[in-house]
Amino acid sequence: MTNETIAVVGAGIAGLLLARELKAGGREVVVLEKSRGLGGRLATKRTPDAVFDQGAQYFSAKSARFAAQVAVWHERGVVAPWPGASAHRWIGRPTMNALGRILAEGLDVRREAKVLGVRREGAGWEVAIENQPALPAAQLALTAPAPQALALLQAGGVTLPAELAAPLGELKYQPCLALLVTLGGPSAVPPEGVALETGPVRWIADNTKKGVSPGPNGAVTVHLSAAFAAEHYGKTEQELAPLVLPGLAALLGAPVTAVALHRWKFSEPSATYAEACVWRPELGLGFAGDAFGGPRVEGAALSGWALAEKILRG
Repeated sequence: MTNETIAVVGAGIAGLLLARELKAGGREVVVLEKSRGLGGRLATKRTPDAVFDQGAQYFSAKSARFAAQVAVWHERGVVAPWPGASAHRWIGRPTMNALGRILAEGLDVRREAKVLGVRREGAGWEVAIENQPALPAAQLALTAPAPQALALLQAGGVTLPAELAAPLGELKYQPCLALLVTLGGPSAVPPEGVALETGPVRWIADNTKKGVSPGPNGAVTVHLSAAFAAEHYGKTEQELAPLVLPGLAALLGAPVTAVALHRWKFSEPSATYAEACVWRPELGLGFAGDAFGGPRVEGAALSGWALAEKILRG
């Protein structure tokens, strides 16, 4: 490993697009991801009887650059319009996590590489990884949620300049709980899904009608509201189901046969940074993600690209 390596922490959309741009610009890049999956909240879970998009349910493309990128993905068959929904909703094919896998192609992505802390080492960085040798790097890009990124710096004894630490410390996130409900028959959920304005549920969609889970039975993703998730974050699926599912009986439309749970501690930023990314060349340190570019998949992508441009400019 040369001392010109750029270490990217996080293999979500921001981290993967950042890494691809840096590699295209001739830089040596290593992406470190703590989990087995790629794509961050573009996540999919398989159970014995169903398949669920458990994180981001779809994304839109409003900027010219991201729309052009989505068009390329569409040509490759990695994304498609949501069946039965409005044209601006794009989903991964065959599942949402397919996009992360495609973006990781050709990159040095090290999965199940949990970063424990980062510290300054001379003019560069040393990245401590659980059960692995430390990774030396000339520059460091943190694309994990801001509280996690700051915790890594703190663990390595790194003190940021006050004018940077203060606004980064103000970036907060809302939690989300995702109940993954398998049914004994077809659901009554509309093909395009349902957004709910009040109560414990904010979103419900049937992965069978979405084309993610093989039919005919319903495989329903239920995202709980931020307020409800914050109050009940530590509960199990057995504890949450009786609090939530009886109120959804009309939408579910069939008996529940199984319930799984996924917790998103940092689901969506409730406040965003004033710029699309942060790059401090004197430290060789950058930050990117949806708390910078905007609280959507597109925002994360734009933030990753913005940071790549700054790094490549030197």
